[in-house]
Amino acid sequence: MLKFPRFYTVSLVLAMVFGMIIAACIAPTPAPVAGEPQAAPAAQGEMRDVRIVVVTHGQASDPFWSVVQRGVEQAATDMRVTVEYQAPQTFDMVAMAQLIDAAVASQPDGLVVSVPDADALGDSIRAAVDAGIPVISINSGSDVAADLGVLNHIGQTEYEAGFGGGQRMAAAGATHALCVNQEVGNVALDLRCQGFTDAMTEAGATVEVLAVDLADPVDAQQRIDAALTANADIDSVLTLGPTGAAPALAALEESGQLGQILLATFDLSPDVLEAVRDGNMLFAIDQQQYLQGYLPIVMLTLYIENLNTVANPVIMTGPGFVTADNAARVIDLSAAGTR
Repeated sequence: MLKFPRFYTVSLVLAMVFGMIIAACIAPTPAPVAGEPQAAPAAQGEMRDVRIVVVTHGQASDPFWSVVQRGVEQAATDMRVTVEYQAPQTFDMVAMAQLIDAAVASQPDGLVVSVPDADALGDSIRAAVDAGIPVISINSGSDVAADLGVLNHIGQTEYEAGFGGGQRMAAAGATHALCVNQEVGNVALDLRCQGFTDAMTEAGATVEVLAVDLADPVDAQQRIDAALTANADIDSVLTLGPTGAAPALAALEESGQLGQILLATFDLSPDVLEAVRDGNMLFAIDQQQYLQGYLPIVMLTLYIENLNTVANPVIMTGPGFVTADNAARVIDLSAAGTR
């Protein structure tokens, strides 16, 4: 059994949210509440006078974040609101804080942020809350969201997801694993490795953390290969995202160990899904990032117009697991850009 607190079932929360979407589309906006800013109601089919800014640490060119952005864009279309998606060119907390500060200065009606480093971004996020801008955090930051004053966090709790991955890896027979971390210092990724390590340790296995820089995928592949060569006891590898899975797949294929060393990853991409389908990867941990882009736009629109809130402080979109049993179906959905 996974050792983490029970949360309300996400399907119930999503049913509530989508029920509110329908209500928002067919029901008139109620009278304003004293002391609360209200957006002007939109007639059926017209654009709402609502502008939301999304600032994340992931670029839309990344296969994971491109799906987040598609969720954002579809929600903007469905809710008929204006949304701006922004991210630094690289994983750069100073640049991200500056983007949040600029967004706050532009006085949007709502703000969506990822929080990979609360120490670096906390002041900027609190400034938005202090300015009366409703904020929802996504993807990373579930552990600090309440302290920052955001309305809700949408995503998965990273430690528990890593723990679940460690349990599955150990159950498959792994005894000595490599956790490949492409952004050491990103709290969310560090928590993934920690959860994975704790579950493996509980099962009597060991884990090494390997830092790589995905700005240089050739070097990342060489580092993984070197780690495997240096320690013949390594029988399993966990990567923390699709861009980390690609050099791991390449390293194992070139060394002739693909299918022999257990391999798993966080998050989905076409290459990852094909590897899972073909039996070259044990599983992929799926946090349903499309929902992380879609839901905050819906929820902020309903909050801005109707003061609707969801009681769950953390709305869990994962972890789920894609395995050989369901990979083919997910591949079909991924082709549409929604998984």
